[in-house]
Parts: sequence; C-alpha cells; structure tokens
Amino acid sequence: MLKPLERYFEFSHLGTNWRTEILAGVTTFLTMAYIVLVNPAILAAAGVPVAAVTAATCLSAAFGSILMGIVARYPIALAPGMGLNAYFTYTVCLKMHIPWQTALGAVFLSGIIFLALTGAGIRQMILRSIPHELYAAVASGIGLFIAFIGFRNAGLVISDSATLVGLGSIRNPSAVLSLFGLAVMVVLEVRKVRGSILIGVLATTALAWALGLVHWTRASGGIHALAASAFQLDLRGALSKGLIEIIFVFFFVDLFDNLGTLVAVTKRAGLIAPDHSIPRLNRILFADATATIFGSLTGTSTVTSYVESTAGVAAGGRSGVTAIVTGLLFLCAMGAAPYAGAVPQAATAPALILVGSMMLTTISEIHWHNPLVAIPAFLTLVLIPLTYSIANGLGFGVIAWAVLHIATGRYRRRDWLLYILAVLFLLRFIYLGAS
Repeated sequence: MLKPLERYFEFSHLGTNWRTEILAGVTTFLTMAYIVLVNPAILAAAGVPVAAVTAATCLSAAFGSILMGIVARYPIALAPGMGLNAYFTYTVCLKMHIPWQTALGAVFLSGIIFLALTGAGIRQMILRSIPHELYAAVASGIGLFIAFIGFRNAGLVISDSATLVGLGSIRNPSAVLSLFGLAVMVVLEVRKVRGSILIGVLATTALAWALGLVHWTRASGGIHALAASAFQLDLRGALSKGLIEIIFVFFFVDLFDNLGTLVAVTKRAGLIAPDHSIPRLNRILFADATATIFGSLTGTSTVTSYVESTAGVAAGGRSGVTAIVTGLLFLCAMGAAPYAGAVPQAATAPALILVGSMMLTTISEIHWHNPLVAIPAFLTLVLIPLTYSIANGLGFGVIAWAVLHIATGRYRRRDWLLYILAVLFLLRFIYLGAS
C-alpha cells in the first residue's frame, strides 16, 4: 500500500525512508513551532483577534507545508513569515493607520502577483539569473543567520550598548540547557545516529521540565475562532493608490526571502541539479504563492518558506513527506495551541546552532581568489546575519556583482536580468532609507 507513495516521493532515489522523513518533519516543526505564539502576539497589536490569528497561523502553515510536500515534493515548510508580520503590524497598520482588513487585502494582492509571475515564468527567470556562486554565499549566510538566532535564543549572545552584542552568562539556566542540548546533538551526529537533532531537542526539553524551568503562555485557538478573521480582507481599500507601495514591499521582500531560503534548503539537502537548476521549481513557487493567498483569506500576514526547514533536512529529510508531517503537526497544533510553548527555546536553540554550522560547508564552493566573485559573496554572507535579513544580504551581493562586472568590462548581455535586479535592489534600499 505504501509502495506507490514511496515511488511518488522518490524514496529510493533520495535514499530515505518513512522513519527518517517523519523524524525530520517533527524536527522542523519543533524548530518553528514558536510561530504559533509569536505571530498572534505581533498581529494582535494591529487589532487582529488573538484567537482568530492563532487558528489562522496554524491553518495556513499546515496548508502551505502540506501543499509544498504533495505538489513540489520538497522538505520545505511554510508559515507566516517573521519580519513581514512586523511590517504588517508596526508599519502598515500602526504607523500608516491602515485597518488590518485592508492590509490583508494587500497581502492577498501580493500573492496574486506572485502567482501570475510564476505562471509567466518570470520568478523562475529571476532565480536562474542569480550566479550560482551567490547561491553558496546565501546558504552559508543563512547558516550564520540561524546560528546567531540560536545563540540569542540560548542566552549565549546578548545585546550590549557598547559593542552591540556580547557574551551572556553561562550561569543562565537557559544557556546551560542549550549547551547540554548542543553537546547531545553533536555526539549523536558524530556517531551518525539518525534523528540526532530531534533526540537532542527532546532530551533538553525533558531536562528542562525535570528542573522546573519550563513556563509557557497559554494561547487560545481552535477552528471556530477563524470566524473573526477569515474572509475579512478589504480588497477595494487595498487597491487604492496609497497602498501600491505596501503591496510592492510585501511582494518584493517575500520574493527574495523565499528565493534565499529555497536555495539554502535545496542546497543543504543536495537537491540542486549539476547545472545549478532546481527541479520542479515551478511547483515550489506555485505552492508558495498559493499559500500566501490562502493565508490572507484566513486572516494572517504573508506565508513564506521557513529557513528552519534546514533543521529537518539536517535530520535526514529529503522528500515532501517531511513537509507534510510538519503541516499535519501544525494542524494538530490548532487544538493544542495552549501547549505550543511546552518545548522551551533552550531546547530548539542548539538545533539552530548545529544546523547553522552544517550549512557553512558551502563556503568551499566560492572562488575566494577571484575578487569579482569573492567580494559579492562576502557581502552576501556577512550582511544576512548582520542585517537580520536574507533579502538585504542577497541584495548587496547582486548589486556588488553587477557593479564590479560592469566596472571591469566583464559584463555579458545575457545577464541583463541580473542588472535589472541590481537596480531594483538599489531602489529598494533607497526606499527603505527614506522611510
């Protein structure tokens, strides 16, 4: 009975099995389950009912992840994106005094644009126009990015007014737990134990509970709560002249955050073809765009691919089953929302640190002896974690690549789209600087 499914998901070709895929899906879910609590907390400030957005968060994450797994067959999980939800609330709704219903309309329209560009093949052209050397830099940069998030969540890296960041106290129980979890994961990884990351997360969680260090905030939820946010979007208001720039920001940031995450996850999983192309790219982009449209209809901000998917990939996930399992767990989380914080950050932080370190292997693919490649790659690699944005790092890399190749007479006419992207990125940075 399961053989046809194994053939569809190419288990034999990918060298995977049901146990590995399920463990990987659970691992991905554990590393990104925080969104069930964080997204409602952010959107509630915009006026969206907490119970409704909690249900919308779980449902849109489930829909997007399962769709990605079934249609595109990739281990990439989706959920309402961090950063874009903050822009939705603090810039669009609070700063610009735009009702959340109208902002949801803007998210819906950005998803429609995504879908149209995917159907026309333009998003695929954009992805193919980016030099493969920058792919490696993006993957490594995201590795540093998620490792930095892991260190911060562990309390090992803290803010410092004098030096921006500093070392936290290792006497902090959260830091001790995270170091314990990291040690367990690394030892199991060295011994090549399947599911090492998940085992480490569960062991750290058990220790935290045993020491009485787990405290979580109860959140309301349930499918019935959706009535307060589902289909509440205001399309007429979103189409007004003053919201064109908002639709553009939702579209532009999500486009390049998605491309960066897509490259990182597929590269870490070894799923990029020898010619640097990504198989079934159309299906990936279709799933992503459809998930954003679905999310806006349920009552949440832009749904995007999650870089935490690399945790599942590091745990052995290679097929769409990983994403499907993650999606099913998000569906279950709708009813278990009050207990979503049962796994503390100290348990998932070491997973992010370990996965980040593993992603740095792509640095070796960059030709560091060639300044035309090294400088753009370096800017991409460093600015992703330093600016807390995949899009910013990729933007500086693309601009530097274009400027250096034009200045040295190494430009090629066939790379025209790359130069257009460089101009668009430059305009984006100018816009952000003025806002």
